[in-house]
Amino acid sequence: MPPSTATASADSLRSHPAFVQFWFARIASGFGFQMLSVAVGWQIYAITGRALDLGLIGLVQFFPSVMLALPAGHLADQYERRRIVRLGLIVELVAIVALAAVSLAHLAHEVGILVLVFAISTAKAFEFPALQSMVPALVPTSVLPRAMAASASAGQAAMIMGPAVGGLLYVAGPGTVYAVCGLLYLIATVLMGRLRYEQSPPRREPATLKTLFAGVHFIRQRPDVLGVISLDLFAVLLGGATALLPIFAKDILHTGPWGLGLLRAAPAVGALLTSLWLTRHNMERRVGPIMFACVAGFGVGTLVFAISTALWLSLVALFALGAFDMVSMVIRGALVQLDTPDAMRGRVSAVNAIFINTSNQLGEFESGLVAAWVGAVNATLIGGIGTLVVVGLWMVMFPSLRRRQRLHAEATSQTEPGGSEVL
Repeated sequence: MPPSTATASADSLRSHPAFVQFWFARIASGFGFQMLSVAVGWQIYAITGRALDLGLIGLVQFFPSVMLALPAGHLADQYERRRIVRLGLIVELVAIVALAAVSLAHLAHEVGILVLVFAISTAKAFEFPALQSMVPALVPTSVLPRAMAASASAGQAAMIMGPAVGGLLYVAGPGTVYAVCGLLYLIATVLMGRLRYEQSPPRREPATLKTLFAGVHFIRQRPDVLGVISLDLFAVLLGGATALLPIFAKDILHTGPWGLGLLRAAPAVGALLTSLWLTRHNMERRVGPIMFACVAGFGVGTLVFAISTALWLSLVALFALGAFDMVSMVIRGALVQLDTPDAMRGRVSAVNAIFINTSNQLGEFESGLVAAWVGAVNATLIGGIGTLVVVGLWMVMFPSLRRRQRLHAEATSQTEPGGSEVL
């Protein structure tokens, strides 16, 4: 085989069977979770008729994701990550089967559903750091950004199509949706169990405050890692306009539920198409400037959406917003993974998860609060301007990140919080 052909084959994600299995497991569990979310919301609202109970669904998911993140990251660095992910999937599968059983037997109750959702969220809190930390071990570092883009495309596809499929299946009852979700989770569990994953034997450490917060200490010592994680937190916190889409659809764009559906889908479609492009193209130069430019593009897209009074322009702005966010997300994710030694990836991913969940949840709250004070348009304008201000400040505060050319850091010795050196 000619060298060029061999290189192209090695660079193809399909030539790495472990990653292919991982990707299909992500697809299966992602679709199952999105369908599950739709069914739980519809079922609880049908039982109680109270909008407050829909907020409780988000609450029982938010608390485990934040409160358990640091212990979950510690476990991901102490034990084989594939087994942690598989155990999390099994717990989620059992809870989904229980939801299907009580629904088909017409014994579903609001409290029981929320308890099972809490169990699923707890399992996901432990699963996430281990899942994120697995990817660098499944592919060579040269194709890690493309692997992360492919993994993100699985999530975006699930977000776009999963709720629609779940809504269609709900016609046959929530038990049917849960049964199909259970089947998808079973497939994901089997795929994860068969995946050949090689991880160096982790060094076991007792769970102390020092080891639990080692990820926080590590991030503070790495300006580039701190820069990308905090940039994501503040940019999403300020620029989250999606929570206000119902207001824009009804009062500004004067469209109905179908228009709201298009508005909700537009960012996900932009992100999905961009992630598919990124799976076939490596970003090898000027990654720092590109990342900052894309976060700025996210802010500009938010501003265009805020001033738009035409549905087509709003859709274009949201599509671009999702596309820009996907590019910056892939760069941020790959940079964090590549700058973090394997022994620390679980704890660093856990801290990143706290930032992500906080920015998403508080971003929606912030948008709603500001909109109540100054109106939806002004709130979105403030968010877009705030995102651009954050980009400017971060470019000044993190000059090495602004000048960064490649995802791969230069080979320098880095000292882990535990005291050992990683080359």
